[in-house]
Amino acid sequence: MTKQGNAMERLMVALAPGKARGLPPVERWNPPFCGDLDMRIAADGTWFYLGTPIGRPALVKLFSSVLKREGDDYFLVTPVEKVGIRVEDAPFQAVEMQVDGEGDARSIAFRTGADDLLSVGLEHGLRFERATKDGLKPYVHVRRGLWARLTRALTYDLLALGEVREVEGEAMFGIAAAGQFYPALPASEIEGIDI
Repeated sequence: MTKQGNAMERLMVALAPGKARGLPPVERWNPPFCGDLDMRIAADGTWFYLGTPIGRPALVKLFSSVLKREGDDYFLVTPVEKVGIRVEDAPFQAVEMQVDGEGDARSIAFRTGADDLLSVGLEHGLRFERATKDGLKPYVHVRRGLWARLTRALTYDLLALGEVREVEGEAMFGIAAAGQFYPALPASEIEGIDI
């Protein structure tokens, strides 16, 4: 069996159903690095192993539960080993959004492709990045430095909630939710943005 096959097999055994409830405490695990696994998460949120999409949602959900970020690197970890994987953009994708209320009292909730449920607020903040060709990419924090990029459709829906407010003396376009204002870009640049 190849080194890739051994690592994947050990990971599957360590993550066998019934081993744990809820999310494992990966932030407390610091096992030895065992090399890189030929696994990647594409920009659209699809997980690949050995170049083939992982078609079982339960398996993706299982792997996502042991995902750990250290700096710009991503790993799948168990108490006894850590393997590196590649992430093209963000490890999760927000695929569903619910909005209630308006302005500062607005609540915004997301569901990721791995079925994480997130309510925008102090623990699950929003951030925005400029994309190529003057685009804008919104993200919501999932956990432990891991972020979910919103799908294109959700990006349109979220930005439709935007408003202009003064932030540190500058007019900023952003999103209000859960008593917070999340600035996306200077208001003067709104016209030039393509989602």
